[in-house]
Amino acid sequence: MQKNSTPSTGKPTRKALAAAQAARPAQVIEELRPGQSIELLKELHILTREGKLNQDTRRKLKQVYHLYQFIEPLLNEVCAAGQGFTLADHGAGKSYLGFILYDLFFNVAHPGDKARGHIYGIETRAELVEKSRALAARLGFANMSFLNLSVQQATLSAELPPTVDIVTALHACDTATDDAIAFGLARQARHMVLVPCCQAEVAGVLKKSRVLNLNKNPLAELWRHPLHTREFGSQITNVLRCLQLEANGYHVTVTELVGWEHSMKNELILASRPATPDAASTAKTRAAQTRLQQVLAELGLGELTDRFAVAASEIHQELTPV
Repeated sequence: MQKNSTPSTGKPTRKALAAAQAARPAQVIEELRPGQSIELLKELHILTREGKLNQDTRRKLKQVYHLYQFIEPLLNEVCAAGQGFTLADHGAGKSYLGFILYDLFFNVAHPGDKARGHIYGIETRAELVEKSRALAARLGFANMSFLNLSVQQATLSAELPPTVDIVTALHACDTATDDAIAFGLARQARHMVLVPCCQAEVAGVLKKSRVLNLNKNPLAELWRHPLHTREFGSQITNVLRCLQLEANGYHVTVTELVGWEHSMKNELILASRPATPDAASTAKTRAAQTRLQQVLAELGLGELTDRFAVAASEIHQELTPV
């Protein structure tokens, strides 16, 4: 027997473990779709640096796909008319939504096709705009632009086309969602996809007039307590937004973005304006205009009338060349 031999323990050596690891095929990620940019997913921290998914990022990717399934039909509808789409994403931040939409639509759904379109990311933080521009250039996402503008500035900016097909605003805080709606109305958007967040303006108005309303309207009990003021204010804000959209000729659907276990800021507002309104649509628009004014008056929110009744036609006339 050789003196230097090592007794067998039945356990593999480190060298054997390393060899087995090297021989193991790379992780097969069933959630990924053919053609998706791995580099993009790493930049967005959906994939780890090693190109893998963990439980948290797998859930995040599922949420991304869920949102995309609402937006993809809108993109296809616009493109079916023989023209490229224009999409403006407000409060873009790191342009997470815009990049994912671009990748899934151009690189996955229409690889090699001549599907045309352009995505504009609108963000007030200049450093994020520059980072998005650099990432788009590195990935070859040619049909993306990033503008260092507020929503109000974008509404009258010549850097965007006079009309925009789709407006998105994901988790736009407080009145930023209202500004995105005003932009969509001014630019005659065909579709709006909105996920509101942290709305407080209406709650502030309700709180200010609470004592007076309690003496006049028993419904003021709905927001008598501060916690109820905040919750009811948030709820009625989105109700008023939906009425505002309907009062401007849009058909509105409200649904969940993701399950409540993922986020309490979960409400997804989808609004689409028919190309040629019929008599029934016109009647619904007029009825919504009446109901909007009635709700504002009933709840003592008259000072917010201008915010929830944007005159789209007047602004659009300023944008359209004569």
